[in-house]
Amino acid sequence: MHLTVEVGWEVCQQLGGIYTVLRSKAPSFVKALGDSYCLIGPYNPETAPFEFEESAGDNVFAKACQKLKLSGLDARTGRWLIPGRPRVVLLNLSSIAPQLSEIKYFLWQNHQIQAGKDDLVDQVLLFGAITRKFLDALIEEAGSTRIVAHFHEWMAGTALPGIRRDSVPLATTFTTHATLLGRYLAQADHRYFERLPFVDVDSEIRRFNIEVRSRLEMACAHGAHVFTTLSDITKEECTYLLKRKPDILTPNGIHVERPVALHEFQNLHVAFKERIDRFVIGHFFPTYTFDLDKTLYFFSAGRYEYRNKGFDLLLDALARLNRRLRESGSEKTVVAFIITKRPYHTINPAVFANFAMTDELRRVCEEIQQRIGDRLFHETALGNRPALESLVEEYWWIRLRRTTHAWKKNTLPPVITHNLVDDAHDDVLNQIRYLSMFNAQSDRVKVIYHPDFLSETNPLFGMDYEQFSRGCHLGIFPGSYEPWGYTPLECLVRGVPAVTSDLAGFGSYVKQNIPSHQNSGLYVLARRGVEFQNASTELTAILENYCRLERRDRIVLRNRCEALSDRFDWMDLASAYFEAHGMALSRTK
Repeated sequence: MHLTVEVGWEVCQQLGGIYTVLRSKAPSFVKALGDSYCLIGPYNPETAPFEFEESAGDNVFAKACQKLKLSGLDARTGRWLIPGRPRVVLLNLSSIAPQLSEIKYFLWQNHQIQAGKDDLVDQVLLFGAITRKFLDALIEEAGSTRIVAHFHEWMAGTALPGIRRDSVPLATTFTTHATLLGRYLAQADHRYFERLPFVDVDSEIRRFNIEVRSRLEMACAHGAHVFTTLSDITKEECTYLLKRKPDILTPNGIHVERPVALHEFQNLHVAFKERIDRFVIGHFFPTYTFDLDKTLYFFSAGRYEYRNKGFDLLLDALARLNRRLRESGSEKTVVAFIITKRPYHTINPAVFANFAMTDELRRVCEEIQQRIGDRLFHETALGNRPALESLVEEYWWIRLRRTTHAWKKNTLPPVITHNLVDDAHDDVLNQIRYLSMFNAQSDRVKVIYHPDFLSETNPLFGMDYEQFSRGCHLGIFPGSYEPWGYTPLECLVRGVPAVTSDLAGFGSYVKQNIPSHQNSGLYVLARRGVEFQNASTELTAILENYCRLERRDRIVLRNRCEALSDRFDWMDLASAYFEAHGMALSRTK
């Protein structure tokens, strides 16, 4: 038996996609490895109270923490407050901060990486240094028990070069989830993958001013006994940009939890769709109405990377779909949401005013409903059959008419819910303007650009991202650069059909391993080597075909989606991690 530790910058702090990987994987790893498994992350006093339960113990990880405390360093052990409740060690970077100059000196002396003034690099180097000290203490406490240390991304892996240089008795694995340079190049060049073999790495990392970070990333990749990545997409990228071919692929899975009743996920869809209906009523119906029973909700979500996430392609396809639905005389309406994060001043006052008046209209209607119900029961019990108008005082009918009049507007529903800090240079908003997608009554496709992430405290939607996605009909993620891509996988688990692309690691994996995936509501858009206009034509066809489905067909597709998600359960995909760990142990005998 050996000990397994995973080191991640996002342990107990939600900063990006790796948080989802570590969090979703934990229950399966705890089940397989028990308390011989532990995660290591930086201590963040702002997030730790919500994520971390500190507790003393007599286990080997707690003893290693105690050894660090005796040397003046702050190390805390306990449990991560997530399913599985894995052991966690959080290391306080401020306790080793006085050693930063010394850490930078040895980084230059031993690895010829000169770290200048960069706050993130400083924090990352401190984390690497204190992680190294913890691992040294753990080795002492573990005695003859062997240890596998798995590092995620360069921000967690800066201890690796020194560990390898000093021949520390530790089996190490390093996973890159996306290369630093690759993300920059893909955003700047839509033919990135075609030009990848010819990239001059040294000149490009200087051009993007990421030389120190990239040098650290390369040192991590070359310092580990085993180097892994998520997909053949990132494997190709690592081979050219990090100059090391990954030893094994470790695809991302998800923790699949089945509802008690098989139909429960469909009930959840209906419940959360009704909440989206309320938003749509408040946003559109003051100006004009449409049949919600014939309305489909599409969405895309992710970091604001206009081309990488495929927002440009999505908007182009939506404009084409709008023309086709109008020309065909379709009765379907599509409301397409783009959910991302952008700097903004406030919620659009017109949007907020609409929702305030919608809430007032709902309150008036509920009051009238209550009054009618009470008096109708009383009159019926007496044997009377009164006219409904006579059951409510004239005051409430007048108030209803006034509220309805105040609610109505003669301006088009806004395409964006917030006032951006710099809306003149926002690529998404400018493309919406260029395509004249202004939510006219004649448009069969309406667009809502929501530049803020969703949470239950969101004043417009009042639900978090998971609930919102469950209420939608189709997720669309046609990215041109996505090392893996959790969003379509999360859709599957929730019974929501989704579109991904073959330039996403997930889409590439599906294309190679799951025949007839489109029959299960998972569509892989061809983007590799495909011109933008051709990709837009194919995406439009996918969306148009989905619009032709009747409700019964959509329910069947949702069932198939949910069943397909079993293929991505961590209980199965974790085997790749265990294989990588076994490989690392064999290379350190």
